[in-house]
Amino acid sequence: MSTRLKLIFWTCVSIFAFLEFGAASNIGICYGRNADNLPSPNKVSSLIQHLNIKFVRIYDSNIDVLKAFANTNIELMIGVPNADLLAFAQFQSNVDTWLRNNILPYYPTTKITSISVGLEVTEAPDNATGLVLPAMQNIHTALKKAGLDKKIKISSSHSLAILSRSFPPSSATFSKKHSAFLKPMLEFLVENDSPFMIDLYPYYAYRDSAEKVQLEYALFESSSQVVDPATGLLYSNMFDAQLDAVYFALTAMNFKSVKVMVTESGWPSKGSPKETAATPDNALAYNTNLIRHVIGDPGTPAKPGEEIDVYLFSLFNENRKPGMESERNWGMFYANGTSVYALDFTGESAVPGPVSPSNSTTGVSPSPGDNGNSTVTIGGGGGAKKWCVASSQASVTELQSALDWACGPGNVDCSAVQPNQPCFEPDTVLSHASYAFNTYYQQSGGSSLDCSFGGVSVEVDKDPSYGNCLYMIAPSTDGMNRTMAGNITGNITAIDSPLASPSTSNEGIRQMVVSVAVSALLPCFVVSLSLLW
Repeated sequence: MSTRLKLIFWTCVSIFAFLEFGAASNIGICYGRNADNLPSPNKVSSLIQHLNIKFVRIYDSNIDVLKAFANTNIELMIGVPNADLLAFAQFQSNVDTWLRNNILPYYPTTKITSISVGLEVTEAPDNATGLVLPAMQNIHTALKKAGLDKKIKISSSHSLAILSRSFPPSSATFSKKHSAFLKPMLEFLVENDSPFMIDLYPYYAYRDSAEKVQLEYALFESSSQVVDPATGLLYSNMFDAQLDAVYFALTAMNFKSVKVMVTESGWPSKGSPKETAATPDNALAYNTNLIRHVIGDPGTPAKPGEEIDVYLFSLFNENRKPGMESERNWGMFYANGTSVYALDFTGESAVPGPVSPSNSTTGVSPSPGDNGNSTVTIGGGGGAKKWCVASSQASVTELQSALDWACGPGNVDCSAVQPNQPCFEPDTVLSHASYAFNTYYQQSGGSSLDCSFGGVSVEVDKDPSYGNCLYMIAPSTDGMNRTMAGNITGNITAIDSPLASPSTSNEGIRQMVVSVAVSALLPCFVVSLSLLW
């Protein structure tokens, strides 16, 4: 083969490699279970699939959870709790047994891709930092014996408090008291091409220093920028400043090449009276803007274009978490499966403005936009309009049972019938059930079979909407823009989400690159063939 032909050939191969292995930012969700009222793992798995989320973090290796995610193609990050670090660090046999009993029977049917060893150990009351690296090494040994050391990454998640200072970002360094623990751990990460895991919470920075930090800056909604005096870099949001602080701290320790993964970030929807920024509006704004930033505008001022994986915290409110009221209210869903606020995981929905302490004194925000409603487009052709409502002849017990099913396993977003929402009044089971039944009916396609509910519902041709409580119309029956009470994006737009469609998501960008690259590949191979002939 001539030198020229070889050059063309390897150019083609390089383009293929770029298409196949090009990195992309990912949004995942943290599935914490520190609660006594959560749905079963199987129901949770169904919800996550419905939301089209492909990356999930759990905090242990619970067998029921691992089983629930089998054959879903969802990438799972599992955890080793701090309480297990001693056993994992002390004896290799303990880790071998754990791998044999808790991982190998479910892998690769359950797509376990990473293991986080310990949780923010530097902040734990009992200093377990000395156990983390030995535990990681023993896990690596066990994985290597099973031939999985190249397929499952091992790391440990940390709090931002591991830094001695975080602002300005360029001056950030790790706390000296942790240097003896960090250096060998970072060497392990480099050797095994694993990411440094960090939990970032602009909420805490704002809550604890509200007199110095603007709420808009914490929510990605600042119209001004903060300058790093040493580098001249401009920061329009706190998340980027915190992330760059981690990058600079790693560089200061000569670990610039280590990839960073944000394993937790979020905003609480409710807090104590002093936590005035913990509102549904602010939680929705933060998480929506974070998703948009990660997917559509990756990178930070110090690392523009840098791909970053981020796990949103958290899927559910967890009622057994200790601490301030906000600790139990980080979830996007209540334990019964209804949404606390309707987060669009594509980042496409409109975002309400921040609710500052000056106009919120109770920790509960006013409804976003126009009476808590958001506009969604429901397209389609003509045809008779029908709705599904609860039968007035049914008993309260029957209706309640059907309502519980619709708002739980039925995956209906019932936030609109929660207190202070557009469809809460009248506060009757009949009214709430009608809203839930119709939402299920419409999102399922609007056929008569979807309006059965054990005989406690009926189809009607008169719009049951009232006041600001607007009932949904199925896509096939109405071509209008409808303003939906209690945003349905949390449970419905995921069906036709850009995460599953290439138009506005990462996949869309990748397909655009594919299109461009194919344009380059075609002449590449034509020239190769012509030279061969």
